Order: sequence, then C-alpha cells, then structure tokens
Amino acid sequence: MREKWILTLGLLLAVATVASAQFRDSYRSLDDSEAVAAMKEHVSFLSSAALEGRKAGSEGEREAAAYVTDVLASYGLDVISGADGELFGMKQAAGDTLTSRNVLAYIPGYDASLRDHYIVIGARLDNLGTMPLTVDGERREKIFYGANGNASGLAILMELARMLSAHSVLLKRSVVIAAFGSSLETGAGAWYFLNRSFAAADRIDAMIDLDMLGTGSNGFYAYTGSNPDLNRLLETVNATLQPVRPQTVAREPVASDHRIFYDKEIPAVLFTTGMYPEYNSDRDTASILEYDGMERELEYLYNFSLALVNGRKPAFRKEDDASRPGFLTPDVISFYDCDVRPTFFRSSDPAEFLKRWVYVYLRYPQSAVDEGVQGRVLVDFVINEKGKVTDVKVARGVDPRLDAEAVRVISASPDWKPGILHGKKVKAAISLYVEFRLEKRKKR
Repeated sequence: MREKWILTLGLLLAVATVASAQFRDSYRSLDDSEAVAAMKEHVSFLSSAALEGRKAGSEGEREAAAYVTDVLASYGLDVISGADGELFGMKQAAGDTLTSRNVLAYIPGYDASLRDHYIVIGARLDNLGTMPLTVDGERREKIFYGANGNASGLAILMELARMLSAHSVLLKRSVVIAAFGSSLETGAGAWYFLNRSFAAADRIDAMIDLDMLGTGSNGFYAYTGSNPDLNRLLETVNATLQPVRPQTVAREPVASDHRIFYDKEIPAVLFTTGMYPEYNSDRDTASILEYDGMERELEYLYNFSLALVNGRKPAFRKEDDASRPGFLTPDVISFYDCDVRPTFFRSSDPAEFLKRWVYVYLRYPQSAVDEGVQGRVLVDFVINEKGKVTDVKVARGVDPRLDAEAVRVISASPDWKPGILHGKKVKAAISLYVEFRLEKRKKR
C-alpha cells in the first residue's frame, strides 16, 4: 500500500511538473509582441521537418511558397505570382529541368512621379534540403532545417511587408516584396525575376536583401558593395534614434541575391547577422534564433525602407548621379536624402514639428466640426537654404476647409535649420500628413 501511495504521489508530482513547465512556456509566450509571435510562427513552419529543408524544386519549397503567399495576401498585399508562386525552370548538369518558384507581391506608391519606380525587398526561399545517411545499417535522411538560413530572413520580410502595407500612404515609390526560389542554385530566382518576369526591371531603383538575420548577438551588418549613396543613407538613418544600428562592412558577409541585382547594375544593400556555428548544418533550428534581436532589426529595416522608398534614387556609379528620380526640381532634394537633415527646434524628426508647432497652432474649422468632417491632409513643402518653409501645397486633400488650414499652419512655421548635402546647405522637400480628428463624445 505504501509503495502504491509513493508511486501515485510520484506520478502526481511528475504531472504537476509538466503542467508547470507548460504553464511557464505559455505564460512566457504571452510576453511576446505581435511581431515576435508572428515571426516565431513563420519560422516554426518554414523550418519544420515536414518541409524537409526547402530544397529548390522540392515539395517543401512549394509548400513554403504557398505559406508565404497566404501570409502576404492576409496582410493585404497584392500577390502577383499565383497561389504556389511564379514557376520557372532551369537546366541541371544531368540535363534535367528543375522547376522552382518565386513569390512576388506589390505595394503601390502614391507619388505621381515616382510610383512607377520600384524598390525590391527580397529574401531567399530555399535551403539545402536533405542528405541521405546510413546509421547502423539503416538509411536515414539528414534534414537541413534552415531556421536562420533563411527562415529568419523570410519571417522578417513578411512582417516588414505587413508594416509597409499598413502604412502604404507614406510610400512614394512602389515596393515589390520577393521571396526568391533557387537562390542557392546560383541565384536563379532573382535572375529570372530581373531578366524574364518583371517587365519594369529598368525602373527598379534599388534592392534590399534579407539573408540570415536570426543571430544578432553576433552582430548586425549592412553590405552595399561600397555604394556611396547607400552608405550615405545608412549613415543618415543610423544618426536617428534606432533600436539597433547595422555596421557597414566593406567585405561581403555572405553571397546572396543582391549579387544578381549588382550584375544588372541596380544598387543593392544586404542586411545580415552574418555567419554562425550552425550554418548549413542540421543544427540550424528555430532554437538558435534570437527573436528580440530580430524585432529590433525589423524596426530598423522599416525605417531604412521608408527612407529608401521616399528618397533620391541611389546612383550605381558616379556618372549616373544627375537627373535621378527623387528630385522635386534639379536643385531640390528629398528631406531624407540630406547628409544632415533640416531640424526644427533642434530635432530632425518631422514628428516633433507636428507636435511642437502644427498641432499647437492648428485651428479646426468650426463648420467642419459641426459637420463631422475629419481626415488626414497630405502636405508637400520645401525647407530652403535659409531654413524658410516654402512651396507649401496639398498633395492629397480631404476637404477644402481642412486643406486650407493645413497649408496655413505649415506656411506660418518658424525658420528651420536647413539641410546639408556634401557640405552645402540645400533645399529639402518633405511630405507630412496633418490629421484632423474629432473626439467621440461619451454617451451619458
């Protein structure tokens, strides 16, 4: 009887221990932000054993493509590559044709002069697949799960797409989100996209490549092939308040799809956390990823993407510098393209201008209040070499009364400290939304 009691108690303790561990895991997951929870879910699927390493041309790669397609569609993007991705074939050494696929989605820009120009943000879809092994005379498959290579980049790509889609009203250029198949097979997916699939390849102004971003404690790096304009943009974004800042490196950390864009003479920047001990091994599982670091990288990449999408087109070579999209006129550049941005009350953050001037002195027209008219007015203006606000005009209006008030309050702005490019004061153009919002009255 005593032995039975001890056994029963032991089982109860074991059950309690398991339940406690499960509760702790569940409780810990409650602390995850929406972005972290989503990235964990993405990586869990993309690096699962069921996908067998996502080798190019495999069923696992097809399932990965279908997953990315479904996620991007659920985030409101216009997926332009079909349910299972855009198929392409390539000849192998043995003479067979391998069929792989790209996933492509689209976020339209709003600016009439720039929306037909594109920024491509991409990540590789495939990994190494499996390798047959014989253990004790038994044949087994070794799976290269590819959690960091490159489920991490794909997870950040999807969440970055969600953020950009949710704030598409801020995007002057259009954005193409791309998960490239057969990346490890000499970048075939990116090559097919540029040379066969995307008819407007000549209007791609720059590319952002996301590859292996899950081990931030090893560092966070940006590689531009020493492109001066992209390096300058990195310096500009890094000079602002950011959760993490990449180190710009002159030596390529890893070969990836950015090379294919360079071959096409399209400026490209690779973001990566670099090589790691589990690289190209079966130990590259979700357990090695640092999701808090990935969330910080995601926020940085969102800010960098906005600056690139709305800024001046990076030149591929010095002689390409003139007449690039991004200039309002030949002598007016984007606010975000200045080496030193214009500042208002010692802040280069446009939100401070809205907070400390616009919303302090904005007068909501009473007739609009009475009629319940509200919305966001997009206003373009220029800060000239003397710091004065000029050329104020409505880019996207709501109501003539609200439009006029937005123009009035911005036109009345005190002087700014002007922007600087190449050591000289310049005229800088910026677009800001002025929000008119009515408070809902509480019912008694």
